[in-house]
Amino acid sequence: MASTSLILGLSLIVGLYMAWNIGANDVANAMGTSVGSGAVTFRQAVVLAGICELLGAVLVGGHVTQTIRNGIVDPAVFATDVNVLIAGMLSALVGAALWLHIATYFGLPVSTTHSIVGSVFGFGLLYGGAGSVHWGKIGEIVLSWVISPVVGALIGFIVFSYIHHRVFKAEHPAVAAQRVAPGLVFPVITILVLSIFYKGLHTKLSFMHALMIAAALGIIGSIALYAFLKRSWQDCEGLSYSDQLKRVEGIFRYLQICTACYVAFAHGANDVANAVGPMAGIYAAIKTQALVEQAPVPVWILGVGAIGIVVGLATWGYKVIATIGEKITEMTPTRGFSAEFACATTVLACSKMGLPVSTTHTIVGSVVGVGLARGIASIDRKVILNIIYSWIITIPASAILCVLIFQIISRI
Repeated sequence: MASTSLILGLSLIVGLYMAWNIGANDVANAMGTSVGSGAVTFRQAVVLAGICELLGAVLVGGHVTQTIRNGIVDPAVFATDVNVLIAGMLSALVGAALWLHIATYFGLPVSTTHSIVGSVFGFGLLYGGAGSVHWGKIGEIVLSWVISPVVGALIGFIVFSYIHHRVFKAEHPAVAAQRVAPGLVFPVITILVLSIFYKGLHTKLSFMHALMIAAALGIIGSIALYAFLKRSWQDCEGLSYSDQLKRVEGIFRYLQICTACYVAFAHGANDVANAVGPMAGIYAAIKTQALVEQAPVPVWILGVGAIGIVVGLATWGYKVIATIGEKITEMTPTRGFSAEFACATTVLACSKMGLPVSTTHTIVGSVVGVGLARGIASIDRKVILNIIYSWIITIPASAILCVLIFQIISRI
């Protein structure tokens, strides 16, 4: 086996490449609707996502991760040869990164987690045979392809339909928004705060205690917005219909940015450590010369992941942002808010029920649901089909790439 310093250096380079691809594909999902609706510019999205990802990853991110991603492969397979584990994890990183690179090139939003799962699956199948693979886990992932986008689409459809009928169909939309927006702020703040407690901070608070704190903050936020609108929107009825619509979209612009920042923060807190799990596994295996099923993730590895992600978003994220924010359906702040809120709600609810979900799949489903609320003609079905095809081939494609890379590495 090559020298320790060479392997560490190579894993660092590969980890950066992986993080770059995560930023270009996965993080672009969080900000896609905000850029597409005009709520923020691309440059502003990069800054906001960068701050939220970095804070989520370094401050409250998972500092312990599974080296054999999500229990896809039986760890005992690698117990007798740590060098095989190192080569396999390195191959998994490269295979997943290459698939993300290909998907991003075509502007297709795919799941980073599923890409890594596919790579580890391919490696385990090659080295340990079919008996080493936990097929039930694979089944759960396939099930998530249906659950998360469908639930996200349903919630997105309901939220935007509610806004459309209660605000846009009213004689005075801005006046109607004064009643509707504060009511929506309550579930928004409650869901976001609860999600940060439950999925980000990993506190010892019970779910009910976290819910009470989140609900209290939601009530405060709702009352504050109501007071603000009542004081500053007194001239609403005298405005033209188009000017009232601009005011309405302006309010939802800030709500959309808040939900988008939460999605980026949650991604940094929950997914970055998992995404660099193979890298942490390599680092731990080299240090201990043994199989480590759960490896501590050093802050510097989380930092590498976060920096790579921000650079990836800034340099190549525009491709997936264009797909999420423009190509599926036309975006406005109200539509973007509905999609982002639906995504955050779905991820929290499914996580609470123990269902494996992908944020990528959920936001795509939510955007489709918002589009369907305006009629099926408002969504580009060809784009949707291409995205679904990319989801289906993510696991086999990343598995094949990992096997090919493993064959090359094992000969070096």
